Amino acid sequence: MLVPVGFVVFVAVDVGWDVLGPLVFRPKIGELLVNTLLLVGCGVPLCTVIGVAGAWLVERTHLPGRSVWAILLAAPLAVPAFVSSYGWVSAVPSLGGLDGGLLVAVLSYYPLVYLPVLAAVRGLDPALEESARSLGLGGWAVFLRVVLPQLRLAIAGGALIVALHLLSEYGAFALIRFDTFTTAIVNQYQSTFAGPAANALGIVLASICFVLLIAEASMRGRGRYARVGSGAPRPAVRIRLGAWTAPVLAVLAALAILSLVVPGMSLLHWLVQPGAWDQRDLLPAFAQTIGLSVGGAVAATLVALPVAWLGVRFPGRLARGLEAAMYVASSLPSIIIALALVTVSLRLLPAVYQTPVTVIAAYVVIFLPRALVSLRAGLAQVPVHVEEAARSLGRTPLAAKLQVTLPLMAPAIGAGAALVALGCANELTATLLLAPSRTRTLATQFWSASSSVDYARAAPFGLLLIALSIPAVAILLANARKGTTR
Repeated sequence: MLVPVGFVVFVAVDVGWDVLGPLVFRPKIGELLVNTLLLVGCGVPLCTVIGVAGAWLVERTHLPGRSVWAILLAAPLAVPAFVSSYGWVSAVPSLGGLDGGLLVAVLSYYPLVYLPVLAAVRGLDPALEESARSLGLGGWAVFLRVVLPQLRLAIAGGALIVALHLLSEYGAFALIRFDTFTTAIVNQYQSTFAGPAANALGIVLASICFVLLIAEASMRGRGRYARVGSGAPRPAVRIRLGAWTAPVLAVLAALAILSLVVPGMSLLHWLVQPGAWDQRDLLPAFAQTIGLSVGGAVAATLVALPVAWLGVRFPGRLARGLEAAMYVASSLPSIIIALALVTVSLRLLPAVYQTPVTVIAAYVVIFLPRALVSLRAGLAQVPVHVEEAARSLGRTPLAAKLQVTLPLMAPAIGAGAALVALGCANELTATLLLAPSRTRTLATQFWSASSSVDYARAAPFGLLLIALSIPAVAILLANARKGTTR
C-alpha cells in the first residue's frame, strides 16, 4: 500500500526542493487547489445531506412508494461517473466548470453515503427514540440528539469514501473540462511521464487526503455501536409527512431524473445510431472485466479484513497508522499508483509486469478503503461478548471467529466486496497502464471511444458497464435494507 507513496516521496527527494519548491508554489497550483477544495467542500456535504435524508425518508417515514424510491436512490451507483458525465456532456455540450463537476459528482456519489446510512438506520433500536420522546423531546430534537449520533460511523465512512473519489476521479471531470489535481497530474504524466511537476501535484494531493483522514477520525469518535440482543421487538413508528409529501416526492423525482433519466436518454440516443453495435470487442471486454473485477474484490477483502479487525478490536496507534497509510495510498490518482507499480515491478519483479497480478495489486491499493469502511462498520456492530460466549462453550479463538463473528459480518463482507468489484469494473487509468497488451475492459474501450468524441461507438460499452454494475448494486441495497445489526 505504501509503494505509491514511497514512489512520490522518492521522486521528490531525488529531484530536490530547489526544483519542487517553485513548482508547488506556482499560481497554477493555487488554481487547482481552489478547484479541488471547492469540489470536496461542496460535494461531500451535498452527498451527505442527500444520502442521510434519502435513507431516513425510506426507512422512517410513510413515503408513498418507498420500496421503489429505495431502489431509485441506490441506482445511480450502477452508472459510472464517467458514463454519467458522458451522458450529460452529450446532452448539454456547454456543461463544465465547478457547477458541472459538482452536478456529475453529487449525482454519481451520493449513494456511497445513502447505502451505509440506510443499513445503520435499519439497525437502530427504536426504543431509544421512544424513550427520548417520552422525556419531552420533539421530532427534530430526537433526530439530532439520539439518531444522528448513532449514524456517525456510517456517515463518516461514506463521506470519506466520497471525498477520496472526488480527489482521484479523472474521466468524469476530464470529459467536462473541469481541472482538478488529478486531471492535471494525468496531463503532466502524459506529457512528461514522471516529471517533477506531476509529483509536486501528487504531494499536495496526498496532503489533502491526510487532512481528510484526521477529520474523519475525529468525527468517528470512540463511541460503541454494538448492542447485545435484537433491541425492541417492534418496528419503529413511521413519521407521517403530511403537507411535506408532495414537495418531498417532487425533490426525489427531480433527483431521479437528473441522475438516471438524463444520462440514460443520452445513452439510448447513441445506442440506436448506425454502427453502434458493430464491434467485435464487446464480449471479450465484458468477460475480461468480470475476471479482473472478481479478482480485485476478493484480494481487497482479504487484505482489509485483518486491518478492520485490528482497528475495531484493538484500537491504538498501530491500527490508526495502518488505516491512515492505506487511505493515503488510495487517495493518490490511479495513474500515480500505476506508474509506481510499473517502476517497482520492472526493477524488482519483472515477471509480473503487465500481468493480471499487477492489475489486481493496483485495484487493491485503489479500492481498499471501500472494503475497509464496510468491514469496519460491520465488525463494530458485532458484540465481542458473543465471541467470548462461544469460547466459554469450548470453541477455540479461531473457531469462534470463523463460526460466530464472520457469519454476523457476512452482509458487511458482501457489501464491501461488491463496492470493490464496482470500482474495479469502472477503473480506467491504472488498467490502461498495467493491463497486458491484449486486455480490453469495458471502461478502457468506452474511454477510447468517448474521448475521441465517437459517442455512438462508446454507448454499448457504457450500457454493458451499467448492466455489469446492477448485480453489485442489488447486493449492496439488499444488505443495506437488512441492516447491519444482528
